[in-house]
Amino acid sequence: MVKLPVTTAQLQVFNQDLHLGLYHGQVRAGEFAWVFRWHFRQGKLQVEPSLGRALIEDALLRFLLRCDYQLEVGGEYNFLVRATV
Repeated sequence: MVKLPVTTAQLQVFNQDLHLGLYHGQVRAGEFAWVFRWHFRQGKLQVEPSLGRALIEDALLRFLLRCDYQLEVGGEYNFLVRATV
């Protein structure tokens, strides 16, 4: 069994609007950084910029689905990204 490379991603929550069902924040992994908007009531995730988005989008979505109710504004969180390039 081949092990996939692992990178730790750091997520920071900038804003949260429970009325709109929205989290806004930033995620960094390796040399990349993205801004995200998680519309949790609609199940939609927006990640910008597009450069490297495919590397983080699935892992970020899994993390948000698992932990979104625990996230707080100003909080910093880590999760692992396993992927092949």
